[in-house]
Amino acid sequence: MMRADIRKIERRALLGLGIVAVSASVPYRLVDAETLGDPSPSAPIRELDGALLAAMKAGNRTSFETRYHALDPVIARVFDLDAVLVASVGLSWPGIPKAEKGQLSSAFRRYTVSSYVSNFDSYNGQSFEILPSQPSIGNGEVVVETRLLRTDASPIKLSYVVRLSPAGWRVVDVLTDGSISRVAVQRSDFRKLLASGGVPALTAGLGRKVASLSGGMLG
Repeated sequence: MMRADIRKIERRALLGLGIVAVSASVPYRLVDAETLGDPSPSAPIRELDGALLAAMKAGNRTSFETRYHALDPVIARVFDLDAVLVASVGLSWPGIPKAEKGQLSSAFRRYTVSSYVSNFDSYNGQSFEILPSQPSIGNGEVVVETRLLRTDASPIKLSYVVRLSPAGWRVVDVLTDGSISRVAVQRSDFRKLLASGGVPALTAGLGRKVASLSGGMLG
């Protein structure tokens, strides 16, 4: 079972994703959701759930780095990482120099992917369920409600806020238990780092978190 499910999640036949075990070094092959013809708001969530389930089944017998490189393109497709980062940084974003924005964006992507690799690292019969309810919350955003079903504990409710972009539906926030916003949690963490040393401090802080999550395999 995943270690400290709720704490880690707070801290972005499977439809929309083809998963094929091929070897110990390449645990699964990914097929883009749009290729399979699912343009609905739930399409990116189905792809993410499939990739996370595959990562869980691969587990620690597969290196962190290998699982990272398998999840990275999925996270990039499923999430609007630029929008998530801007919302997490807050009002100071427009004043950040372009070069620093680029470095921060790269660090944030590595941190986001590493978080998912670390959080979803073992399998004990878990499964994902996408609920039929998809309420609109305005501004073109829709909530796709899901549950992580566990064999030895109660389900964890995960609600994905998705927004339609030129690239299709993309996740812009994740709500744990229907109310705990990942963006809000990150904004609080980022504010402290920004206050201590600006964007360089935040970028370095994300690098340290990646190194910790990966056991030093990434940094």
